Amino acid sequence: MSPLDAAQPDPRLTTDSERNETQMNPTAQAVPETAVSPEPTPAARSRIEPIYVLEGVTKSYRMQGRTLTPLTGVDISIMPGEFATIQGPTGGGKSTLLQLLGALDRPSSGVLRLDGIDLAAARDGVLTRMRAAQIGFVFQSFNLIPTLTANENVNVALEGRGMTASTRTERVAEALAKVGLADRGGHRPSELSGGQQQRVAIARAIVAGPKVLLADEPTGNLDESMRDEILELLEGLNREGLTIVAVTHDSAVAKRAHRRLRLDGGRLHEVRR
Repeated sequence: MSPLDAAQPDPRLTTDSERNETQMNPTAQAVPETAVSPEPTPAARSRIEPIYVLEGVTKSYRMQGRTLTPLTGVDISIMPGEFATIQGPTGGGKSTLLQLLGALDRPSSGVLRLDGIDLAAARDGVLTRMRAAQIGFVFQSFNLIPTLTANENVNVALEGRGMTASTRTERVAEALAKVGLADRGGHRPSELSGGQQQRVAIARAIVAGPKVLLADEPTGNLDESMRDEILELLEGLNREGLTIVAVTHDSAVAKRAHRRLRLDGGRLHEVRR
């Protein structure tokens, strides 16, 4: 078993002392290819429990004296191993929904289950464990620490996990190799192209072995060539079993996914091919 396949801690085992700890998280998987990942057959899907179940999810918040409700009743199930994209108008609630899926915020009402656990009702310590063990995050702006090398940026995601230094070094090296940067570990972000920086960010997101990768405009800062390279990398990770949910404005990105979803008027709809 490779270090990236090592068992993760059970997020259901938690203590009340764990509070509001936000960790950037990750997983492992991937060899980039060009073909779109095959969608699970209906028969296979019927035997598998969804990794996400959302029922009547709403989200409201106050801003400048007004109540805004970007999500008015979201109902959706996402199966393990799916690659789903979410599109919609700017300011329409896509990033809000992604934050809820990532256990970074709670719904105002409704049920939001990840791997059987209702994130809307879970204690803060459970949410912290879920973020650390189950979810990896990738952002449009990469969010790398400029003074750290690629190795060090990926290593940040393994802090506080009780691993030995040698185990962490091995896992970091394997994650960077999976994203095609085995020879760039000693480079700082300023010494890497935009596409390479996003690869480092993906390595950081997968290094701890999550079940889900949540991506917010992962190709938004890249040119067309780099966009396609990152898409091939994500498709490779997905082929190895990683569930991916990505917010995007780019229809070329959305068309590569198993499922296309659109958020309009606070509700999520399937986009038929």
